[in-house]
Amino acid sequence: MTTNLHSPQRQLIELQMAHADLDALIDHAASITPLDELVLRRLKKRRLLLRDDILRLERSLLPQEPA
Repeated sequence: MTTNLHSPQRQLIELQMAHADLDALIDHAASITPLDELVLRRLKKRRLLLRDDILRLERSLLPQEPA
């Protein structure tokens, strides 16, 4: 069985993993004193971009409903 390394399903899994990693990193960064607000804002922005990419990819994988 061959696995397509560029399949949309695999891309979705990779984006979800990256999002989860950023969640953990943001939680950790928020607990560090002194808090670096700039770094935290950049991490949160990247997490939002990943979430948007995940939603876009999920929508493209859903079957189209007839009008």
